[in-house]
Amino acid sequence: MSAVTPAKALTPAASPAPSPASSSTARAINDRLALRLLQEEGPLTATQLKTLTGLSRPSVADLVERLTEAGLIEVVGESGAQRRGPNARLYGIVAGRAYLAALDVRTDSATAVIADLLGRPLAQAALPVDAVEEAVDRLEALAREAGADRLHTVVVGAPGMVAPVSGELGDTSGLPAWHRDLVSALRRRLPAAVVVENETNLAALAEQRVGAARNVASFVLLWLGAGVGAAVVLDGRLRRGASGGAGEIGFLPVPGTGGLPSATNCAGGFHALVSRDAVAALAAEHGYRGPVEEAVAGAAGEPFLDALAERLALGAAAVAAVLDPGCVVLAGELGRAGGAGLADRVARRVTTLTPVATAVLATTLGDPAVLTGARLAARDAAQAVLFGPPGPA
Repeated sequence: MSAVTPAKALTPAASPAPSPASSSTARAINDRLALRLLQEEGPLTATQLKTLTGLSRPSVADLVERLTEAGLIEVVGESGAQRRGPNARLYGIVAGRAYLAALDVRTDSATAVIADLLGRPLAQAALPVDAVEEAVDRLEALAREAGADRLHTVVVGAPGMVAPVSGELGDTSGLPAWHRDLVSALRRRLPAAVVVENETNLAALAEQRVGAARNVASFVLLWLGAGVGAAVVLDGRLRRGASGGAGEIGFLPVPGTGGLPSATNCAGGFHALVSRDAVAALAAEHGYRGPVEEAVAGAAGEPFLDALAERLALGAAAVAAVLDPGCVVLAGELGRAGGAGLADRVARRVTTLTPVATAVLATTLGDPAVLTGARLAARDAAQAVLFGPPGPA
């Protein structure tokens, strides 16, 4: 367990005596606080919970009893080889209380991960594409292989715009129809909550929690792969926009494309400069025709990397001028391939294009970021249902 500052708990008021309703609210807040600490810090003893929450020993004893009887926590071991007895018992969240599924659905592939309530992966497999019923069959079989009798929450990461209110995947031009059919089949066949989120938003969640942007309050993630996308996190919150279109940076008009994008085609936008095909063409112009990831990693030479950084800086500078996030993360397959070297080149070029100070970082997660974000989102959603809404910080 890492050292942390004691968390803020709701402590009993000296006077007047709390009403039954306020006592119930206090218990709910403290229970949620304890569960959050067990999630973030790992198994804890009752004494450690007392220290971290600031609650009295009797209050912690009552809390542990309530959560144990509710099937939310259990004894998972003892603290220290020399310590025995009740005070040494380590309590942890019951990981098998609910099972989750995370899906990364791309234009030509789909991958699923089954996880427990703590978000820990238990099994992973590719799903058949353009074969919706077979894909759901495979997901159900994967869940059984992982020991899950039923799934509680499923989070699907997919390209395209997701409506903020309805949560529906938009009919985005260029996306195969089986994406939406798969979501419909999951909702029809599974006794689970099925949530759809834009894949780049999920990658940003992963970078924020366990990646390059950990503990960064505001940043924009640029996803660089077959397509180009962005995710906007400001003041710790993901921003989707009025229609779910925040981050559709592929449509951003930029110089050097020879045209302008349209409502249905991003060929004249930022996509035309930094998508996988565009980067491969740029490498070919510099005499390199090998794998594009190797080109971005440095195999195509310094002039190519300078030219690519120039292109990426256009998008990063536009983001900085409008949002002032303070940080841009280069993610996706190409962001990972370029690493810190490419990020540093882009950062230097950005300083010449905008007065807004903007750090540029390389992803530490790369391609698995979407699945990682989907697991985290599924864990958060399931715990919100099972543990109740979070109390005040």
